[in-house]
Amino acid sequence: MTTIVQTEYLDRPVFRTIAECAAEMGVRSYVIGGYVRDSFLHVHSKDIDIVVEGSGIELAEAVGRRLHSKVSVFKNFGTAMVRGQDGTELEFVGARKESYHRESRKPIVEDGTLEDDQLRRDFTINAMAFSLCKEDYGSLIDPFGGIRDLAMGIIRTPLDPDTTYSDDPLRMIRAIRFATKLGFSIVPESLESIKRNKDRLSILSKERIAEELNKILLCGRPSTGFRLLDETGLLEMILPELTRLKGVETIDGHGHKNNFEHTLEVVDNICKNDPDADLWLRWAGLLHDIGKAPTKRYDPKAGWTFHGHDVVGARMVPKIFKDLHLPLNEKMKFVQKLVGLHLRPIALVTDDVTDSAVRRLLFDAGDDIEALMKLCEADITSKNPKKVVQLKKNFLAVRKKLEEVEAKDAIRNFKNPVTGELIMHTYGIPPCREIGEIKEYVKNAILDGLIENDSEAAIKLMKEYVAARYGWAEQDK
Repeated sequence: MTTIVQTEYLDRPVFRTIAECAAEMGVRSYVIGGYVRDSFLHVHSKDIDIVVEGSGIELAEAVGRRLHSKVSVFKNFGTAMVRGQDGTELEFVGARKESYHRESRKPIVEDGTLEDDQLRRDFTINAMAFSLCKEDYGSLIDPFGGIRDLAMGIIRTPLDPDTTYSDDPLRMIRAIRFATKLGFSIVPESLESIKRNKDRLSILSKERIAEELNKILLCGRPSTGFRLLDETGLLEMILPELTRLKGVETIDGHGHKNNFEHTLEVVDNICKNDPDADLWLRWAGLLHDIGKAPTKRYDPKAGWTFHGHDVVGARMVPKIFKDLHLPLNEKMKFVQKLVGLHLRPIALVTDDVTDSAVRRLLFDAGDDIEALMKLCEADITSKNPKKVVQLKKNFLAVRKKLEEVEAKDAIRNFKNPVTGELIMHTYGIPPCREIGEIKEYVKNAILDGLIENDSEAAIKLMKEYVAARYGWAEQDK
């Protein structure tokens, strides 16, 4: 279907430049994919895909010369990138048709027409194109009814879904990601196809899967995506630790909450409370109760317990990140820290809590204390309105205690005044186990409020402790 459209999104000088260059070269060019989709959703995008019935690289180079812009060429992929003067990034590629071997998602690519190129697209809403040709400039070329599917809010494949998903199984997760991001539904035949083709995930790299998971987590309501991943059987293959939280078990009339649903509520709460919440805080929300499955026990007296799930969950984080090929750097450590600490703030609610307990939390959380508090506040998922109000008041009280102790003791970025180097220099000793014991003793004294957080008091205590415990004499200066 071809329709002439009037849209502000085509009213850009760069499109006229592309059209002029393409006409001079005798080739046909089109805006295609996400930019076209987003224009009908009234979403501004700076990433623009241009498909050419000819050489995308040659057209990109011609446009780059006209705009006096640098052209980045990727010959292996047959693509080129030009940065427009208004900050847009234009990716040029020749129209192509694809065929696939079953054991790989890498296609065999041949030159093709616009129709061939649209046919290989993942979803109808991503297969629409705007013409940049002189004779029909601005026309919408929509052979699969993408504009109709946009209006209906549905995700549908141009081809039979079994073909689309088997050829490139990453599209199964992309379908779920688009449904989550746009608030659309996946048509039933497509959902059933994903279930049938789920084993095709095995040919995907973990990096590509993790990239899609990250994009789902960055949506406004990630729970939609994770429920769809679960419904289609993909989640069990990607993140089985999460699926093990599903269900409610009842013994002697005692049941526990559905920890899978609770987890998804927590992630949604993080996004609702702070729409700009960091990706890794969202990961912490997704994994905060991951230790509940292995620690679940039933005690006839106490009911269901999950003792130590915070500690066990923190230990599970590195393996989960490694399995998904997520970064094993400070980002993983941040998630691990928050999972391990997520029970601590609520323990500070009682009236008789000591400054020492507050200092220790500030010390352990460091600069991540605000992120930890956001996670803990999102962890309130009770259906009892009175309980929710009370828990929120409790967390306000915790925040006040944290602020008071921090203002008084400046403990958040605490560094022990007594270092290993100081101990070795003072007593003329080589590295040894006792050095760690001395440092720990002084650190605990500061955190417990027994001495001031300053060098003079710390060194004085070090000397007293060493004399009493080890009998060491100071080295002659």
